[in-house]
Amino acid sequence: MDFKEKSIPETILGYGPFMAEPYYGHRSRLYYEDLYTQPESMAEVILNAYDCGVRAINLINDENILKAFDLACENGCDMKVIATVGKSEIDYLNPNYEVACEADWEGDIELFSAYDAPVMLVDEFITDAYKWNLTSKILTQINDSGSLSGLITAYPYRTTDLLKDNIDMDLFDFYMLPINSFAYMMDTPSFLKAQRAEFREKILDLNKKIIACRVLSVGIQTPDEAFTFLNSLDFINLVTFGVASVDEIKKDMEVLKSF
Repeated sequence: MDFKEKSIPETILGYGPFMAEPYYGHRSRLYYEDLYTQPESMAEVILNAYDCGVRAINLINDENILKAFDLACENGCDMKVIATVGKSEIDYLNPNYEVACEADWEGDIELFSAYDAPVMLVDEFITDAYKWNLTSKILTQINDSGSLSGLITAYPYRTTDLLKDNIDMDLFDFYMLPINSFAYMMDTPSFLKAQRAEFREKILDLNKKIIACRVLSVGIQTPDEAFTFLNSLDFINLVTFGVASVDEIKKDMEVLKSF
């Protein structure tokens, strides 16, 4: 996607399994042992994603993940970076928003300015803390760095409803949110046809480029189910999803390319 003189790949490799995020349940421990503590294994997955046609990766400032990405780049990977700034080591399932807002987002912006990072996004736990002055400050500094900026939210309904009344909408262009047919990790009990139509109007009214995440419902849905649903939505511009193995990325991309 070409936007504001930036070329932004529409498919983005996520970092969830690499980070062994706790929302993966019992698999988190396996991902920690097999991926997070093994940068070479992560690099292999990243390289295979690149070979399958993925041209961007969502990165955070984490030593092991950056090492894995650098290893992949040394072996021919040429992905653009969609950076998340302000990521903190807090409990995802019971987040402390005050702690999240103390993250070194300035250091993250400086770090990722050295990468080919057309977009930098404010971490969801800063966005969803609703400290609008802080969020605005981060967005402004991202814009000043030369990258395009955006927000991530874990609450696509609540946060979306708050944005226009609380922040200068001209400060950012991208908005990453969880979306899937199961309403998994969304702040709604269901996401049926009528709800999808209502939500579509909320999103279109923002006039932002939308990045869909959690599209596989953390592995509950098959790639065919997830991408078929995603293909039915006309307000999604980009998609990010994580994989835990070479086989997974090959299967996922085979399905995605069929659309």
